[in-house]
Amino acid sequence: MGHGAEYARHSESAYGLAGCAAHRGLLRHRAAEWKIDPNKIGVLGFSAGGHLVAAISTHPKRIYQPVDKADNESCRPDFAISLYPGHMSANYRADLSRLNPRIRVTGQTPPTFLLHAQNDPIDPVEFSLLYYAALRKADVPVEMHLFAEGGHAFGLRPTGQAITKWPLLVETWLRTLGAIPEK
Repeated sequence: MGHGAEYARHSESAYGLAGCAAHRGLLRHRAAEWKIDPNKIGVLGFSAGGHLVAAISTHPKRIYQPVDKADNESCRPDFAISLYPGHMSANYRADLSRLNPRIRVTGQTPPTFLLHAQNDPIDPVEFSLLYYAALRKADVPVEMHLFAEGGHAFGLRPTGQAITKWPLLVETWLRTLGAIPEK
């Protein structure tokens, strides 16, 4: 049994993992029709969605049998953006020293952008630190931004806190990857 299937057997994320793979395949399959670059398809998620980004990024193969031509396209994202990812440690808050064993980073993991507030009361900053360390160990290009303040679920709403400027950081990072054009 492949790692993706093993992940699916042990995770509530199985449907999310399968659905995201199908969507990326469909985007690539219809890229010409929709006038998008099939080599610039990424994933972005917050909190539990940030965990799903990590799961998607570390499971480049489908966990289901292909059903149409879109399923023959790559489902590996070209880049990943994970903001205050959740459930990244081996045993949630009880063990913040080890990465969740279902998140298996390899050199095939796409370039990743991480962002976290140190005062996040829901998902400890250690979650991003663990993932960052694993990405670095695998020589995956990774950019991480940590902020002292910001809490959890700051999303896109602007506030007086520096962390709400994160979309500009992502935009700059995407430019350095060549995922979006220079201004």
